[in-house]
Amino acid sequence: SKDDAPVPRLRSVIPREVPLMPRTFFAAIGAALACLTLAACAFVVPPPAPAPDVRAEFAIPDVVAGQFNVAFVYASPIGDRGWTYAHDAGRRYLAAHLDGVHTAYVEAVPEDETAERVIRALARQGFDAVFATSYWYMDPTATVAAEFPERYFVHVSGYRHQAPNFANLFGALENAMYLGGMVAGARAAADGSYRVGYIAPHPIPRIVRYANALALGMRRTCAQCVMDVRWVNTWFDPAKEEAAARSLRAAGATVIASGVDAPALLRLAAQQGFYALADSSANACAIAPEACLGVPYWHWGPAYAQLVGAMMADAFVADDYYFDSDAGLVGFYGFMAGETPQPAVPAAVIPVVQEVAAQMQAGAFDRFRLFTGPLKDNQGHVVVPAGVALTQSDLEGIDAALGAALGRPACTICMDWLVEGFVPEAAVPE
Repeated sequence: SKDDAPVPRLRSVIPREVPLMPRTFFAAIGAALACLTLAACAFVVPPPAPAPDVRAEFAIPDVVAGQFNVAFVYASPIGDRGWTYAHDAGRRYLAAHLDGVHTAYVEAVPEDETAERVIRALARQGFDAVFATSYWYMDPTATVAAEFPERYFVHVSGYRHQAPNFANLFGALENAMYLGGMVAGARAAADGSYRVGYIAPHPIPRIVRYANALALGMRRTCAQCVMDVRWVNTWFDPAKEEAAARSLRAAGATVIASGVDAPALLRLAAQQGFYALADSSANACAIAPEACLGVPYWHWGPAYAQLVGAMMADAFVADDYYFDSDAGLVGFYGFMAGETPQPAVPAAVIPVVQEVAAQMQAGAFDRFRLFTGPLKDNQGHVVVPAGVALTQSDLEGIDAALGAALGRPACTICMDWLVEGFVPEAAVPE
């Protein structure tokens, strides 16, 4: 039920005037009731409890009259120094670069029915546009978008969109992960460990392709290196991230990358003397600069400004927006214009990574070239033949049923496998 649906009142079925009965009658009734089984209680259905007031629970922000009001919904706290921090930097960029725009946010919103209630509350509050920034917000956003055709909705990282007001936004962070893998491989080779670890948040298509891009980059600079993985099934849990890092470290990894939106890995790396790749936010290395090798990061601001500008001009198209490296949406910290490689990056690999990064920014090396065969899985089977490039549906795991529902081509080499370079026992959980 919707969060403000009234609780129905049950009408009494007992007449207002009931004749008095002798006490023996009530005694008999009591004895009869005592003989009934407890199963009879199943027929008594209590009225449903009212839903919690989501506006009070999450402090739904106010709109500003005369402004184009844009709200952002975050799955973790802004202070994560990762995914959510990067989105909030994009929100601040939007407010600073587009006149007449007021922005607000709600953070740490659970990825369950609560998300739908929060998104609906923002639409009712009067926000002109809502950006939902977690994979599991996809279906809730689609539901609310259908209820409010006069509002705009953008979901980040999924695969659904629907006319006239619901778009999907994402970008090729796999390219930045590839660059990070190149640095990680060079560092592991310099350490003599030849082992890299990856802390994977969820077994969803984009995380699988990030992991594969990381491993392919690693193998480019260290052909004998192997990659291990720990699946933690969370976006933000410092304790789980630390436990996974300790496990990978115990298995011999001297470089560990993380896709979890928490800073625990970098702090642990600084304490224990290994190296790390941070996640999502360009300034994450500031936590432990000597241990940080770089960050595959997002620069959401220009994309946000482009979409909101189209909304304000009544030119918005509800479509799939997937930007590659040449659009400036993604980067690898230390190797973009005006950035300096981190101190722990081996000097010999710097010009090699810089060359590939320049090709990506020029549009000469995109996500399709990255995943062009021949590619083997970590069991030694050829999954992508020589000269064959994976399609967008392959990268996103759009199978036949989903493709038919979305009006998109189905994948033919669906990426539900790990590439050569992962330890043989590594697998994508079902």
